[in-house]
Amino acid sequence: MAIEFAHSPLLTFVLALVAVILLLVVLDLPAFVGLIIAAFFVGILNVAFLPDFAPPQAAEEVAAAFGEGMAGIGIPILMAAIIGKSMLESGAAQRIVRAFQNLLGEENSDIALWGSSSVLAIPVFFDSVFYLMAPLARSMRARVGRDYTLFIVVVGAGAATTHVFVPPTPGPLAVATELGVNLGMTILVGIATAIPAALAAGLLYGRWINKRLDIPLRDAMATSTDELEELAQRSTGQLPSVLESAAPIVLAVVLVGSLTALDTFEQVYPSLGVVRPYISFLGDKNVALTIAALAAAWTFYRYSAEDREEWTDELTEALKSGGNIAAITAAGGAFGALLAASGIGDYITGALSQVGIPLIVSAWLIAAIVRVAQGSATAAMLTTAGIMAPQVPELAVHPAFLAMAIGAGGNIFSWYNDSGFWLVKEIGGLTQAETLKTWTVLTTIISVTGLIVTLVYTTVLPMA
Repeated sequence: MAIEFAHSPLLTFVLALVAVILLLVVLDLPAFVGLIIAAFFVGILNVAFLPDFAPPQAAEEVAAAFGEGMAGIGIPILMAAIIGKSMLESGAAQRIVRAFQNLLGEENSDIALWGSSSVLAIPVFFDSVFYLMAPLARSMRARVGRDYTLFIVVVGAGAATTHVFVPPTPGPLAVATELGVNLGMTILVGIATAIPAALAAGLLYGRWINKRLDIPLRDAMATSTDELEELAQRSTGQLPSVLESAAPIVLAVVLVGSLTALDTFEQVYPSLGVVRPYISFLGDKNVALTIAALAAAWTFYRYSAEDREEWTDELTEALKSGGNIAAITAAGGAFGALLAASGIGDYITGALSQVGIPLIVSAWLIAAIVRVAQGSATAAMLTTAGIMAPQVPELAVHPAFLAMAIGAGGNIFSWYNDSGFWLVKEIGGLTQAETLKTWTVLTTIISVTGLIVTLVYTTVLPMA
């Protein structure tokens, strides 16, 4: 039975914030342990403050949210660990890096990584893009001997920006559907919004912070810095071909993107429905990344001097590293889910619904506060879209701009309750402080820049 206290979900949020800072920053507990304890603590607060939240739920909902998170990211992260390990140690990532440098020049390495992550994130989830691009960022650092901060920022900025602005990425696609916005127009406006936001957060901020924060290349993804630096010194003839090196990335993108393409073309050619069961299987991210992992592992086997047993042991080490990353990421999601169960999202949206500010700014503000409070960008976007949908007829501008404002707000200030924060930290080999200075700041820059760009567009070309 709940104890009667004068309470608002805001109190739960503040206490949860204090708890997670105490556990992760002051006591410096392992991330998984600290996040799970914080999630249980929020569950206890929900028992105390919510009349319909029974004590068993404090344990059951943490486990359920953790399990749901693992169901979504467990296989992809484990396969991504194999991809990362294999691409790094076979020299495939190093070969792709050299191809970039031959094409654009070493001085434009950041542009190559930024552009690649931005394009890859259109058909593929953010987490999958970061899994695939992190080995390239690490190999680029080993090759040039500097600028790892810049490489991590541009990869993160490119993927995160597309993630919230450009359909058919699931978040903006769902928002456009909820608001009843034409998908083609949303894609066009999304690209026009994403480019300046990604430039500001990736290249401009990346180059600025890179001069002030030198992140070393640490052991991560089951690969040591010594191994990366040794690969960086090999001749190109000792490395796999560009085609073979890129095969895991190409396979993952093509397979996942095939389902998106089918959804688009099936509307015009209904007969394509006959292949949907097969495309749905191959295009599932779990299957796609497994196939990509097999391709990467085969290249690793061919280009290593190890026998079959040693090769298997190396892949097992990669899986151990991936398991830790998956556990931390799912624990972050569980912490956010228990905060969401406290009612913080409804509380915030209800408090702001009566504020007399323009709809575009109001949508951004609601999405931003919900995002900070409960962690998930997609959840914040969908929550806000549901609130704003009835007000679309009142807009004096095209509703695609409302979708952009919601996406921008939902991307702001990724921190401890966002699984993406832990994914970037662990796969990138960063400390908590470095992740806050890079990833958290760049998501905030994307958010603010996205709002400013949207307001400019609505003033210059409202398309009402």
